[in-house]
Amino acid sequence: MKNLFHHHLPGWPGTHIGSKFYVDMSALMEEQGKDYSLKTAPFDARFPNQNQTRNCWQNYVDYHRCHKIKGEDYTPCDYFKRVYQSMCPNAWVEKWDEQREAGNFPGKI
Repeated sequence: MKNLFHHHLPGWPGTHIGSKFYVDMSALMEEQGKDYSLKTAPFDARFPNQNQTRNCWQNYVDYHRCHKIKGEDYTPCDYFKRVYQSMCPNAWVEKWDEQREAGNFPGKI
Protein backbone atom coordinates (compact mmCIF):
# COMPACT_ATOMS: atom_id res chain seq x y z
CA MET A 1 0.00 0.00 0.00
CA LYS A 2 1.45 3.33 -0.97
CA ASN A 3 1.48 6.37 1.26
CA LEU A 4 0.76 9.30 -1.05
CA PHE A 5 0.49 12.94 -0.15
CA HIS A 6 0.44 16.19 -2.08
CA HIS A 7 3.86 17.75 -2.70
CA HIS A 8 5.82 18.51 -5.83
CA LEU A 9 9.49 17.98 -5.17
CA PRO A 10 11.83 17.47 -8.13
CA GLY A 11 13.41 14.04 -8.20
CA TRP A 12 10.98 12.46 -5.75
CA PRO A 13 9.09 9.34 -6.84
CA GLY A 14 5.43 9.89 -7.33
CA THR A 15 2.63 10.40 -9.76
CA HIS A 16 0.53 13.21 -11.19
CA ILE A 17 -3.20 13.00 -10.66
CA GLY A 18 -4.88 15.89 -12.41
CA SER A 19 -2.91 19.00 -11.54
CA LYS A 20 -1.48 17.57 -8.30
CA PHE A 21 1.70 15.57 -7.72
CA TYR A 22 1.62 12.87 -5.05
CA VAL A 23 4.84 11.60 -3.51
CA ASP A 24 5.20 7.85 -3.04
CA MET A 25 6.72 7.82 0.45
CA SER A 26 7.35 4.06 0.47
CA ALA A 27 9.47 4.32 -2.69
CA LEU A 28 11.24 7.39 -1.31
CA MET A 29 12.12 5.62 1.94
CA GLU A 30 13.32 2.53 0.06
CA GLU A 31 15.56 4.73 -2.10
CA GLN A 32 17.08 6.23 1.02
CA GLY A 33 17.47 2.80 2.63
CA LYS A 34 15.39 3.67 5.66
CA ASP A 35 12.95 1.46 7.48
CA TYR A 36 9.54 2.94 8.10
CA SER A 37 6.20 1.92 9.40
CA LEU A 38 2.86 3.54 8.99
CA LYS A 39 0.61 3.52 12.01
CA THR A 40 -2.88 4.75 12.58
CA ALA A 41 -4.34 5.86 15.85
CA PRO A 42 -5.42 2.93 18.03
CA PHE A 43 -9.03 2.37 19.05
CA ASP A 44 -10.07 4.57 21.96
CA ALA A 45 -13.15 3.35 23.83
CA ARG A 46 -13.96 6.94 24.85
CA PHE A 47 -14.75 7.66 21.18
CA PRO A 48 -16.57 4.58 19.81
CA ASN A 49 -18.43 6.31 16.97
CA GLN A 50 -17.36 6.88 13.40
CA ASN A 51 -17.03 10.62 13.90
CA GLN A 52 -13.55 11.09 15.36
CA THR A 53 -13.62 14.89 15.68
CA ARG A 54 -13.69 14.78 19.48
CA ASN A 55 -10.86 12.22 19.51
CA CYS A 56 -8.75 14.51 17.33
CA TRP A 57 -9.46 17.52 19.57
CA GLN A 58 -8.81 15.63 22.82
CA ASN A 59 -5.44 14.28 21.68
CA TYR A 60 -4.35 17.74 20.49
CA VAL A 61 -5.27 19.23 23.88
CA ASP A 62 -3.72 16.29 25.77
CA TYR A 63 -0.42 16.69 23.90
CA HIS A 64 -0.08 20.35 24.79
CA ARG A 65 -1.35 19.83 28.33
CA CYS A 66 1.17 17.00 28.81
CA HIS A 67 4.07 19.20 27.69
CA LYS A 68 2.87 22.03 29.91
CA ILE A 69 2.76 19.76 32.96
CA LYS A 70 5.69 17.42 32.30
CA GLY A 71 7.98 19.66 30.24
CA GLU A 72 9.07 19.71 26.60
CA ASP A 73 11.55 16.84 27.01
CA TYR A 74 8.99 14.33 28.31
CA THR A 75 8.78 11.91 25.37
CA PRO A 76 5.62 9.99 26.41
CA CYS A 77 3.69 13.13 25.40
CA ASP A 78 4.62 12.37 21.80
CA TYR A 79 2.02 9.58 21.77
CA PHE A 80 -0.75 12.22 21.78
CA LYS A 81 0.99 14.10 18.98
CA ARG A 82 1.21 11.00 16.79
CA VAL A 83 -2.49 10.35 17.34
CA TYR A 84 -3.67 13.88 16.59
CA GLN A 85 -1.39 14.14 13.56
CA SER A 86 -2.92 10.92 12.26
CA MET A 87 -6.52 11.99 12.89
CA CYS A 88 -6.74 15.77 12.57
CA PRO A 89 -6.86 17.71 9.32
CA ASN A 90 -3.75 19.88 8.97
CA ALA A 91 -5.89 23.00 8.60
CA TRP A 92 -7.41 22.43 12.03
CA VAL A 93 -4.01 21.93 13.66
CA GLU A 94 -2.63 25.06 12.00
CA LYS A 95 -5.64 27.06 13.20
CA TRP A 96 -5.35 25.73 16.75
CA ASP A 97 -1.60 26.46 16.77
CA GLU A 98 -2.30 30.04 15.69
CA GLN A 99 -4.98 30.38 18.36
CA ARG A 100 -2.62 29.07 21.07
CA GLU A 101 0.09 31.52 19.99
CA ALA A 102 -2.43 34.39 20.00
CA GLY A 103 -3.72 33.37 23.44
CA ASN A 104 -7.30 32.75 22.32
CA PHE A 105 -7.35 28.94 22.04
CA PRO A 106 -10.77 27.75 23.29
CA GLY A 107 -9.47 24.63 25.07
CA LYS A 108 -8.05 24.40 28.58
CA ILE A 109 -4.36 23.56 28.37
